[in-house]
Amino acid sequence: MQQFNGHPIARKWPAQFPDWLQLYSLPTPNGIKVSVMLEEVGIPYEAHRVDIQANDQFSPEFLALNPNNKIPAILDPHGPGGQPLALFESGAILIYLAEKSGQLLPMDAMQRYETLQWLMWQMGGAGPMFGQVGFFHRYAGKDFEDKRPLQRYVNEAKRLLGVLDQRLQGRAWIMGSDYTIADIAVLPWIRCLHVNYDAGELLGLHEYKNVQRTLAAWLNRPAVQRGLNMPPAPN
Repeated sequence: MQQFNGHPIARKWPAQFPDWLQLYSLPTPNGIKVSVMLEEVGIPYEAHRVDIQANDQFSPEFLALNPNNKIPAILDPHGPGGQPLALFESGAILIYLAEKSGQLLPMDAMQRYETLQWLMWQMGGAGPMFGQVGFFHRYAGKDFEDKRPLQRYVNEAKRLLGVLDQRLQGRAWIMGSDYTIADIAVLPWIRCLHVNYDAGELLGLHEYKNVQRTLAAWLNRPAVQRGLNMPPAPN
């Protein structure tokens, strides 16, 4: 615990419960992955809000934890071998938490790698492409006169949604009957297309029936409902 208490990030975000896992995040799609995962597996954690509007992510304290200046990041005082572990990148954090808890990542080697395959599909494809749709449709990029970048990302987002919809045909979750970190990685980004990017009509999201069904089931999970707003907004 001495090493944890001495970490620079504790100066900016003091821990009320230093024996718990510390989460530094926002309820963005990537942040939601980790807060939902923590809620699902029941690991005690303390959530700290990183205010990107105030450039918290560029503070020396945060950069000491994540030199890539992105949320989420964690500091686990009880990491491998009982030593504190600092970790960034949401996909890596999901794998770590699954292995730490023994939950939501299949033990069978074939199913494990198939689950990781879909996690990487989100990390390398759906997340970046959906994010570009959001930028060019909802945020600063919407003012660009040249609409070819938007159309490029809309087309790719539709292709990815089609891949996911086909995968979910006849399946409750991406891996079938078992809920895994693949679902926790992918579904916050589907929700984001609706809630944050207002891109439902643009992408024809209603046409992807299997995706909509699985998203609805995910949003009904109590752990998801708790994790969606972590860390909570200030009063």
